[in-house]
Amino acid sequence: QVQLVESGGGLVQAGGSLRLSCAASGRTFSRYIMNWFRQAPGKEREFVASISMSGVNTYYVDSVKGRFTISRDNALNTMYLQMNNLEPEDTGVYYCAARSPGTTLFASWGQGTQVAVSS
Repeated sequence: QVQLVESGGGLVQAGGSLRLSCAASGRTFSRYIMNWFRQAPGKEREFVASISMSGVNTYYVDSVKGRFTISRDNALNTMYLQMNNLEPEDTGVYYCAARSPGTTLFASWGQGTQVAVSS
């Protein structure tokens, strides 16, 4: 089972940028579909983006399309989320999660990294 650790969160003004990283342990990172989720204060956790095992296919929630870019480096066992033109509504704890293809259950979750966007 892969273990995940997020980093890169922080406080930024609206319109600014952050780059989140999700580092995975183990040798099986490339076998997982990787995902970013976020949870805003008082709200349920929501899907943000996902990336296929090869990195060719990506998916985004409508609210971040054109502003966020998900990517991965299987040689480094790391996934990234480049967040540009941040909005206060992007504030929350961001989590990465790993899912095996053909399943709906997530094998592993990170501990989360806090993103705060001031207006």
